[in-house]
Amino acid sequence: MLRSVMLGFVLMLGVGDLTWGQRAQRPAGGATQPSSLDQISNAVRPDYTMGPEDQILIRSAQVPEINERPFRIDSEGFVELPIVGKIRAGGMTVQAFEKELTSRLREYVRDPQVFISLAQFRGEPVFFVGAFGAPGIYPLSGRRTLVEMLTVVGGISPNATRRIKITRRTDYGPMPLPNAVENPEKKISTVEISLSSLSENINPEEDIVLQPYDVISAERAERVYVSGEVGRPASIELGERSSISIAQALTEAGGFTPTANRSQVRILRPISGTDRRAEILIDAKRVFEGKERDFPLLPNDVLYVPGSSVQALLARTGSGLLSSIPYLVITILARR
Repeated sequence: MLRSVMLGFVLMLGVGDLTWGQRAQRPAGGATQPSSLDQISNAVRPDYTMGPEDQILIRSAQVPEINERPFRIDSEGFVELPIVGKIRAGGMTVQAFEKELTSRLREYVRDPQVFISLAQFRGEPVFFVGAFGAPGIYPLSGRRTLVEMLTVVGGISPNATRRIKITRRTDYGPMPLPNAVENPEKKISTVEISLSSLSENINPEEDIVLQPYDVISAERAERVYVSGEVGRPASIELGERSSISIAQALTEAGGFTPTANRSQVRILRPISGTDRRAEILIDAKRVFEGKERDFPLLPNDVLYVPGSSVQALLARTGSGLLSSIPYLVITILARR
């Protein structure tokens, strides 16, 4: 029960207030990051706070003495480099250290270009990528479950989808969930986990123990958009749904306006790999009359309700006709 309450608090909080300096204070380990995770490492690299026993790889083509060479941060947090000497790196983010080293090299090189990547971590890392409160690389410290680490990273962002994905290297064993999918070619297994299942159940089986180099990712929530002659144009979050019906979307958008052309509703659907959209014509009037099936809206669809020229004319002239009725009645009576 405590775990469910804790996760519920994390999800409501949305973002964390832990600093990178606080995250860096973890026991030393010493595992090398595999090359297959270089892309993920680089994605979160600038925010990683370095510490003793981390090993960095420096790229600076103008300075061959340090270019493409690994250097280890010593127990006091310093790194010894040719030309510039001893520089403090512990407690600094990779990005901050790049700026510091660039500044030092300006004394010897005109306009130096410096890029630093992590060659080895002081602890076995896990990667939180995407819509989390504080995405980044986090060293594992002992046995840590998914819920515990979600607390450390500040939960998910308010605009995140309600499902998260975990990717694990097969050499760390199979994913202990029945819906896990293995990819023998890439030597990984993946699983999608519902956040509602984590928060609503006591000791949920989805609260798995994380393994080194696990990649936990959360995407931004997918939406559909309703515009045109509706009560209130809306951006509707799908959450854990893969689709939403036209009737549901229009209801959430406040229904039709009096001038809506219900028979000519259009769905504008993205065409994969292009910046164009396909147009699907729907007779929503027949849908609401139960004469045709409802139609599913997919992520990023735009539901557009056009106006009817006839309805618009009646809307403009109707009030005028009504206001003239008392005058017409009086005139007819007066002529009698």
